[in-house]
Amino acid sequence: MSARLDAARPYALGLFRVVVGLLFAVHGAASLFGVLGGAAGTDGGTIDAGTWPGWYAAVIQFVAGGLVLVGLGTRGAALIASGSMAYAYFDVHQRAALWPIQNGGELSVLFCWAFFLLVFTGSGAFGLDRLVARRTAVADEPAEDRTPTAA
Repeated sequence: MSARLDAARPYALGLFRVVVGLLFAVHGAASLFGVLGGAAGTDGGTIDAGTWPGWYAAVIQFVAGGLVLVGLGTRGAALIASGSMAYAYFDVHQRAALWPIQNGGELSVLFCWAFFLLVFTGSGAFGLDRLVARRTAVADEPAEDRTPTAA
């Protein structure tokens, strides 16, 4: 059983990355563009451009979430996303209470740790990171190794 699960690990990780990236990007899109109900507390509106920290957080959510979703620059985007969620928890939520269940910070904590995991695991299957790495490996290969020869 363990061998089968281990063989499926890249695919499970790839699906995990897609779901987490999509959910994060949707949060940013809601705040920036007013879609899907808009930004929290705005009754379907958006966050004013340039307001600290909400607008910048929304930009990070949208861009980093999109990069993680497609698996391009996953580790770097996940590191920035994880840090932004740690900031959100400690600066916004923890002022109200210590525990996430008390201060409404569960989503920030979950996103923070999910992205932190992706920093160390990478994109898994289905990511553009793999495609870019494959092309780089082919480009670094000596030309004589790439040229087919007649037998």
